[in-house]
Amino acid sequence: MRKVGPYGVETLPQVCVADRSQVALVDVPAAPAACRGALVERARLHWSRGDGGDPAALAEEFLAAHGLPLHDLTRPAPAQHGAGVCGAALYLSAAAGALLAGAPTGAPEPAPNLPDLAVVVYGHGPTRATRPGAGSPWWLGEWTESWTPHQHAAAVDAVRAAIGRGDVYQSNIVGHARAPYTGDPLPALSRLGALPGARYGGVLTGDGWAIGCASPETLVEVSDGQVITRPIKGTRPATAAGRAELLASAKERAEHIMIVDLERNDLARVARTGTVTVDDLFAVRRWCDLWQAESTVRATAADGLGLADLLRATCPGGSVTGAPKLAALTQISALEPVGRGASMGALGWVAPGHVDLGLTIRTAAADGERLHTWAGGGITWDSDPSAEVAEAAAKTTPIRATLAGR
Repeated sequence: MRKVGPYGVETLPQVCVADRSQVALVDVPAAPAACRGALVERARLHWSRGDGGDPAALAEEFLAAHGLPLHDLTRPAPAQHGAGVCGAALYLSAAAGALLAGAPTGAPEPAPNLPDLAVVVYGHGPTRATRPGAGSPWWLGEWTESWTPHQHAAAVDAVRAAIGRGDVYQSNIVGHARAPYTGDPLPALSRLGALPGARYGGVLTGDGWAIGCASPETLVEVSDGQVITRPIKGTRPATAAGRAELLASAKERAEHIMIVDLERNDLARVARTGTVTVDDLFAVRRWCDLWQAESTVRATAADGLGLADLLRATCPGGSVTGAPKLAALTQISALEPVGRGASMGALGWVAPGHVDLGLTIRTAAADGERLHTWAGGGITWDSDPSAEVAEAAAKTTPIRATLAGR
């Protein structure tokens, strides 16, 4: 485990390093609107799988030690947190989530500088900061895929074969791409967080890495004793025909309902008996140039539910793993050519009595030399390999265009 003192948000090339007194210059995903752009880092924890230990427990302990007790999310938030503390950003990688689930953690990571857990405690700054003068011009090179369309399609066929054998009902397969860059990546990542529909839009950074998120999907939210998840499954172009096709697709609806049932089971692990409900089923919503189907699953938190148990129950998210979750994760680790890095994990804001974590779909990461993106989709028996390859490309197109400044 590595406990690290405050970094500034400007830690990549061509950017100054901030100190404890400086104000965050980027929006932290899911931070309170009134606080965004006026947060000062107080303390930080980084953890990687090689450090050993339980990342969920480490996160809960670290937050409690810095004035943010989350041992019991059912209790009302205290009137005053630790001295000058507002809340904290929390990031947990998909690999860390797989570790919590007792599953294989997959192929080597394409951006090994990124931690598997980052917790950054923030207080308030006296004024809103301004970004330093422009550095070298932004340039983003060509994207290199970690697998070819043929290899992606072969992975889809492998999942379909596993479904035919009864090994899984559904698996989510994710691909990766990388591109070289020069200049400061933070404006590009901030543009990503500003995309329409990015409920968890924002940036989190550390020493030599940065994550930009445009996710519309709630992994888990806890407020006033209620636990909520909003799985997204099913995608079509944002046209009238695309919306009608999504609503009429038996395949997409079956895939979606399967994941809703999985999420109901996940929430039942941390809920009062009999309180899990589905508030909204297969609602079609827009993200950029895509229609997506979203449901809302709600439960009343069990007495004494803490952050660590919440993370163990919900990570990694069912909509990016499959069903049964452990079997799907095992298959994913064997099929995907590189690790999921910053994608398909958790990123958001925590405070006493309140958790709001997005699932890191529509997410990019910078490691000091390259940008990285990931995209994929859920595979069922009815999946068409070429259509799945096209869907992944459709999801990543607005991400890459935004990062390039288009």
